[in-house]
Amino acid sequence: MTRSAAYLSLWASMTLVGTYVALSKPLTAALPVFILAGLRFGIAAIVMLPWLKLGPDEAPLSPSSRMWLFWQSFFGNFLFSACMLYGVALSSASAAGIIMSLIPAAVALLSWLMLGERPGGRVIIALLLAVAAIAFINLAKLDTAGTASAAQVRTALLGNALLLGAVFCEALYVVIGKRLADQVSPKRVSALINLVGLALTLPFAIGTYLLMTPRFDFGGVSTQSWLLLVFYSLAASQWAVWLWMTGLKKVPASQAGVFTVALPIASCLVGALFLGERLAWPHGLAFACAAAGVWLIATATPDSKTH
Repeated sequence: MTRSAAYLSLWASMTLVGTYVALSKPLTAALPVFILAGLRFGIAAIVMLPWLKLGPDEAPLSPSSRMWLFWQSFFGNFLFSACMLYGVALSSASAAGIIMSLIPAAVALLSWLMLGERPGGRVIIALLLAVAAIAFINLAKLDTAGTASAAQVRTALLGNALLLGAVFCEALYVVIGKRLADQVSPKRVSALINLVGLALTLPFAIGTYLLMTPRFDFGGVSTQSWLLLVFYSLAASQWAVWLWMTGLKKVPASQAGVFTVALPIASCLVGALFLGERLAWPHGLAFACAAAGVWLIATATPDSKTH
């Protein structure tokens, strides 16, 4: 794979993540969070059964690879899904976008601390542009009108804390993925971490269903919601993970973090095209900053990409 193809793969992965994050709002309205998460992992597990097979050139998983697969799934699948879904439900869309703008910086920080990847000047500028892009997006979303009760403030603060947790879960997913990229094929990583996510989520999904009074009525879920769930399952557990792990084979984690800017940009576009949100001039500035950041990374010479 060429480096340009790797960049495209990373951008496509985060675009898918941003798309399903935006579409999670109607899904959380139709299904309880842990039942939704359990169905997501279950549907994807069935589809990805062929991906579990060991490739002809692959070695069996080492104890180290098993450990990192577990932690990647724990943070990137289980905890990210729980924090993101509950956070979006409790907080506002504008707050979610602002908090998610911390992902590139969190990835760069953890890449430095965990992988020893010291970002070069171009990467630092690209990270700043990524943060600026998401800040511009949220200039059009900020809600400055109205007052909130103390209970509403507490609920929003809890939602924001969960979204901040999701930021670092996503950053850990990126950094841990780099450790696995050279050891396990992208398809096997996708299938294996999805199985771990299913194992972690299933007890909570079953417990949620058994404790609900009255029991949740699956027959009341619309056909549109079921179709959206299938898309969410495949995009979140299969397509986005495979694309990300494929791109990481050629790109350092600190540089890959820049491409997480595609997440809120995609969420913004989905909101405008499908959820009735209006695009404004800050969005144009956001797209310009995002394009400039990606251009800085893509046009860097090999020696200038990292120190």
